[in-house]
Amino acid sequence: MAHVITRPCCNDGSCVAVCPVNCIHPTPDEPDFLTAEMLYIDPETCIDCGACIDECPVEAIVPDDQLEESDEPYLQINADYYKDHDADGGLVKHPKPPQLPEGEELRVAIVGAGPAAFYAAEELVKKRQVQVHMFDRLPTPYGLVRAGVAPDHAKTKGVESTFAAVEKKANFTYHLNVEVGPHVTSDELRERFGAVLYAVGAAHDRRLGVVGEELPGSIAATDFVAWYNGHPDHAGRVFDLSSERVVIVGNGNVALDVARILVTDPDQLARTDIADHALAVLRESAVREVVVLARRGVEHGAFTNSEFLSLGELDGVDIVMPDELTLSDEAAAAEADGSLDSVKATKIRLAREFAAKSVGGGDRRIVFEFLTSPTAIVGSGGVETVQYVRNRYVDGSSIEPTDDTGEIAAGVVVRSVGYRGNPVDGLPFDEQRAVVPSADARVLDAPDGEPIPGLYVAGWIRRGPTGGIGRNRYCGEEAAKAVLADFAHGVLPAPTASTDDLADLVASRGANRIDLAGWKAIDAAEKGAGKAAGRRRIKIVSVTDLERAAGDNA
Repeated sequence: MAHVITRPCCNDGSCVAVCPVNCIHPTPDEPDFLTAEMLYIDPETCIDCGACIDECPVEAIVPDDQLEESDEPYLQINADYYKDHDADGGLVKHPKPPQLPEGEELRVAIVGAGPAAFYAAEELVKKRQVQVHMFDRLPTPYGLVRAGVAPDHAKTKGVESTFAAVEKKANFTYHLNVEVGPHVTSDELRERFGAVLYAVGAAHDRRLGVVGEELPGSIAATDFVAWYNGHPDHAGRVFDLSSERVVIVGNGNVALDVARILVTDPDQLARTDIADHALAVLRESAVREVVVLARRGVEHGAFTNSEFLSLGELDGVDIVMPDELTLSDEAAAAEADGSLDSVKATKIRLAREFAAKSVGGGDRRIVFEFLTSPTAIVGSGGVETVQYVRNRYVDGSSIEPTDDTGEIAAGVVVRSVGYRGNPVDGLPFDEQRAVVPSADARVLDAPDGEPIPGLYVAGWIRRGPTGGIGRNRYCGEEAAKAVLADFAHGVLPAPTASTDDLADLVASRGANRIDLAGWKAIDAAEKGAGKAAGRRRIKIVSVTDLERAAGDNA
């Protein structure tokens, strides 16, 4: 019997460290780890010890004889990975970390409370002489795990248990509901901390650049996702779902999340932690069809195979594929000679399996249109149609538009073409890449410039919006190691002020600071309300109500 990794896999790599036979790949030491959709267990090597099951924070690993029917395809997905990947690599021995100076304390401020921030904090709080203070402008922590992961993916949110273990450490302090800039400046942080690490993400949407993009009904996936997840900045948004068709431009996991939420039976969503205001709107929704536009072919789909496969589990929803898939010449040739990368091969196989299934049994559907780009959004006072052009492959896998054009009637267009970072108060910014310029997590004074002592970045604001939880773990740990190395080598600036006045300082500027006790009170209130309703939690979605829930602890 072997174990199998399934859809919830978060790529954080904790299972790799406990595997005694190196059967889980790619490991953090292998180049593929940074771009892998998920991790995979080699069925020929696994010895059924169960160590990975106990370690997995999202319950993604299952013995092969206990798989649910919906997860059985992962037997093949795991095995396929080892057709073209080495099962003996990875797990190189890491160099011994530098010795920290004895008797000296290091204070580190982390700005942001998402996965990259917490994985950095996890490394730092292991050192007793390091004090970590975490700042976030929201009253609640966990970043996109709370406000970005789809509500019907509860297992993925299991990584919160890792973060909760970090926040309990004696050398960890929360400053939630505190915004760097208005409440405490970046210079004031540098006066009080030897190192300041920014892990603020890249939560702003990219634009399509087509006519009509500003029409009512043309929305960003970032806004829609934050709305149904109860983000306080978006809870008051109003989305009109009175039309029968929605067009989503883009085909990453966020696009699939939005499509799935729009066509899922609201009674099923009612068992999740979706925001109550979103559930009420979705119950009245007229949407019956979601069209997903992808500018390239299925083998270049930005979605992961696990998310693609999960669409087949939707009750009453048809998944509609083109009758024939058009592959690039490169992919077609590689498929013919058996050298096609297993991840791309699985995307193609799943698409063909969807296409082979009969449709018409459901009352809702998701339609995939590959090699299709929007050219304009048209309407009088709101979105009415989306004009498009068909693309074709040239020169291997490049694309160009053809003369084949058309339009799709729709009342809503969701752009889901990526995220973009914004400038950070007090830091240099690379406008071209929309990141803070850095080298080995150390902030540079300009792109290709010199390091600024004591300033660091991690996550999407460092490298751009690529990779999920697993990549952010690696990124956060790397930033923490850079901080500790600089501390050991004596290159960090010495603080010139104490942190004792922080609470009074931010309060004087209007911040109602929330500490660990306040966050625990919020958490307990949400989970208590959820338990009474048979749900994971019922989110509190306004800052005022969150502050009230924090009570005297705020």
